[in-house]
Amino acid sequence: MKVINESVSIIIPAYQEGEVVGEVVANVLRVVQTLGCSCEVLVIDDGSTDNTGEAARQAGAQVLVHPYNRGYGASLKTGIRAATGRTVIFMDADGQHDPEDIRRLLADRQVFDMVVGARRRSQGSPMWRKPGKLFLGLLANNLTGRNIPDLNSGFRALDREMALRFLPIMPDGFSFSTTSTIAAFRGGYTVHYVPIQVAPRVGKSTVTVADGFKTIMLIIRIVTLFAPLRVFMPVSMLSMALGVGLVSVGYWQNGAASLKGIMVILASILFFLFGILVDQVTAIRRGEHIS
Repeated sequence: MKVINESVSIIIPAYQEGEVVGEVVANVLRVVQTLGCSCEVLVIDDGSTDNTGEAARQAGAQVLVHPYNRGYGASLKTGIRAATGRTVIFMDADGQHDPEDIRRLLADRQVFDMVVGARRRSQGSPMWRKPGKLFLGLLANNLTGRNIPDLNSGFRALDREMALRFLPIMPDGFSFSTTSTIAAFRGGYTVHYVPIQVAPRVGKSTVTVADGFKTIMLIIRIVTLFAPLRVFMPVSMLSMALGVGLVSVGYWQNGAASLKGIMVILASILFFLFGILVDQVTAIRRGEHIS
């Protein structure tokens, strides 16, 4: 498969992955040598206390070290800022991703701003996390108006300039992948999904239940930033329906409008007007940022 002839930076965040990161880097470099483009492999050692950084360095990667654990998203931010390639590729350091799939992601990057490796629903996650992922996926699909096959896949190729543009709103934790997906869709960029297979991870995942709740809040925050009416309009309509219902019941029971109903109707009007205002402000801010 022919790959676009451009510069590529492969960013691998790593925390306590000394057992496998060397093999991952070696496999990536083996594929990189056959791509026919300028490539660099950056491993961000996120404050590991084992030999993660040294193992990656001996395998041939450029290693950037955080003095303490800052988070998955913070590691990607460090890699994006340090990268010199026009395209950046995110990969996990736990051995789940097949470096051969880099070719497929880069081939489609000729057309799309972001190309994401989509796992099957049953792959890459323990059973206890799947209900939460399903809920987050349904929420994201509803808020963005898109069908998102894999919301938080950590294997993706994207335009570096686009990534730099979104850095100020990206989180430092595991929700970086989710947030970048929402931001790309709502920012009007093209996103494409490529089916991939993943291997069982080596070591223990550090994702917690708290990360799921943080992700929900981040999804709402990002959609409010890029499409605020998708948040304010449903609230306004629900309030209006409730207010009209209370007023109708008041007339039917007492022959007079319910004060509570009138207050709820006024609140729904305020929600609508506030949503319009926020939508205009965010549109102006986005225009200023892009220009």
